[in-house]
Amino acid sequence: MKKINLIFVLLAGSLTYLPNALADKAIFAGGCFWCMESDFEKLEGVTDVISGFTGGTLKNPTYNGNHKGHYEAIEITYDPTKVSYKQLLDHYWVNIDPFDARGQFCDKGFSYLSAIFVADAKEKKLAEASRKKVVEQFPKKKVVTPILNTSVFYPIKGNESYHQNYYKNNSVRYKYYRWSCGRDQRLKDIWGDKVTH
Repeated sequence: MKKINLIFVLLAGSLTYLPNALADKAIFAGGCFWCMESDFEKLEGVTDVISGFTGGTLKNPTYNGNHKGHYEAIEITYDPTKVSYKQLLDHYWVNIDPFDARGQFCDKGFSYLSAIFVADAKEKKLAEASRKKVVEQFPKKKVVTPILNTSVFYPIKGNESYHQNYYKNNSVRYKYYRWSCGRDQRLKDIWGDKVTH
């Protein structure tokens, strides 16, 4: 009887970890992380999107303080049985301006640059193939979005945590910012009907 109870406890414990076993992560930078968070949370299979900083060497960067050398980025948690990394990449490209070497839309400066952060050789191969496709699609333009190795991702937290889910919690301000920044208009100019907004 004790053996059966032990097996049951072990089985029940392993089931609580099952959702995590089916979750993968991806990190992308595409300018304003409010917008990127909004764009990716709409995708089926995406279970969480966190705003933060990555790519730099400075520890614990902050939004209002020092984040020099870091990109504004999002960390996506997704179920690979519902959405593939390749599909995330396809969605990423049509939500950025891959030709802007100064930032994204109305936001300029290093932290607003676009970048794909890859965790392993498989992600790198897929990212490079997706970038090549964009380069071929726009032969007269220069695609400046790099593919970089993943480094520490620092979620926005503490008294700056209002940046998480900003588009939900401050929808009027967010919509005004997005419209005045010209993000959707520019995306439509580049990608046409591929834009999902």
